[in-house]
Amino acid sequence: MHYKKTNGSSEAELELDHELPPAEPGEDTVTEAAPEERKAPAPTNLAELQAELEKAQAERAAYLDRLARLQAEFDNFRKRNAKQQQDYRDYALADALQTLLPILDSLDRALKTNAASLEDFHQGIELIDKQFHDVLSKLGVEPILAEGEAFDPNLHQAVQMVDTDEAEDNHVIEELQRGYKLKDRLLRPAMVRVARNPR
Repeated sequence: MHYKKTNGSSEAELELDHELPPAEPGEDTVTEAAPEERKAPAPTNLAELQAELEKAQAERAAYLDRLARLQAEFDNFRKRNAKQQQDYRDYALADALQTLLPILDSLDRALKTNAASLEDFHQGIELIDKQFHDVLSKLGVEPILAEGEAFDPNLHQAVQMVDTDEAEDNHVIEELQRGYKLKDRLLRPAMVRVARNPR
């Protein structure tokens, strides 16, 4: 920019340069792309879309087929497992019944035998009773101790409380029906009378 004097008068005349000064180092310059450089996205090929669709459909069919196979295998496994459990129960019951058959044989023989006396008959019954308890013991069934024991509501069922000073308080004084357990599982509690001693 400079000033020029004309006819003795000062006129300020602004002269603008037609060219812009060069950009400083580090400054970003924005250039507009030429019209020929702006390209629209290429149109999608219909054949490629069709191929992708067919591929997705094939994968879906494969997954569905695999799912159907897994469901069938699981159903077969469930049926086999149920059958095995039923067979186990049947065989276990058969084994238990087989051990009881000799007792039934002894009872049949006792009924067919003419006992010479009531004492002989009583002895025969005692032998069968012992035989039966031996079989139960082999199967894991044991009688529950009751008479003279402290009352245990987990093992004993009290049907009567008896006031007495001849037994300790809350102790079983009489067993009315024997209880049994299978290993650690209670089959039935022992029915008992229980002492109530206020001392």
